[in-house]
Amino acid sequence: MGWLAAGDGYEVALIEGRVAARPTSGRAAGRRLKSLPKALREHPEVDRLRRLAEWLDRHAASCVAQVDTWMVSSLPVPTGVLAQVWPDDAWQTALRDLAVVGDDPDEVGFLRDASGSGELRMVNLDGETVRLSPETVTLPHPVLLPDLDDLREFAAELGVTQKVEQIHRAIWRKPAEVGEKASAVTEFAGGKFVSRFGLAARATQLGYRVSGGYATCRVRDAGRIAEAAVWIGEPYWESEVHTGNLTWHDQDGRTLPLREVGPVAWSEGMRMAAALYAGRQVEEGS
Repeated sequence: MGWLAAGDGYEVALIEGRVAARPTSGRAAGRRLKSLPKALREHPEVDRLRRLAEWLDRHAASCVAQVDTWMVSSLPVPTGVLAQVWPDDAWQTALRDLAVVGDDPDEVGFLRDASGSGELRMVNLDGETVRLSPETVTLPHPVLLPDLDDLREFAAELGVTQKVEQIHRAIWRKPAEVGEKASAVTEFAGGKFVSRFGLAARATQLGYRVSGGYATCRVRDAGRIAEAAVWIGEPYWESEVHTGNLTWHDQDGRTLPLREVGPVAWSEGMRMAAALYAGRQVEEGS
């Protein structure tokens, strides 16, 4: 977007998400000002740009949220959809450099481009640029990626940065053996917080849903919905609270035995519980 006339002797533009101004005459003509002149702060053109900036921020956040959903659930995404949204800077920022898998589950590459014809350009693990045209791709959850440590090392060499946390996402792998009747993880229980309000606020800030006395995280794992839940205390409870056990439930509300929890649901549930527990009160010297 170029510079737009605003007021007498000024132009305004949206630059890096903020409204900027410059004079059109005088010795400073054409030079960007450090701040908006008072005469422009309530100008309709400035207000329009501010509202546009707010919309762009919301749009960028929604793109990241959608791509994160695709990744966490490892949902197949039509290549044509990626091609259609790629010209949009917000979508491109959310998708660029994500690890992508096409028809061959062992062929992982970092996404660099999506053409209008539906062709994807990726950098594979040999450092070569390849072009693929699969009907759909997946953006795998990192717990499902083979040789994740090697992939992380290679990404560092390439200077890969991801807007959506994928390959450097903290993961937890389910133990090979869990109790036949076990249905809860106690590892992150007992974290002390001054108030339930503070703990609920932390859960919300981290992007988790708070429902009743629980912080929850819903995941589609291998085609099945599983919801991880951590007890955070009764609503409106004003005294100190402690985090409770981590459990998982199916879409009908049935508590899942740990042996039935899939790898992605396990990892995301443990990630949530660990993130909540990390904000606990820690006694000095402990």
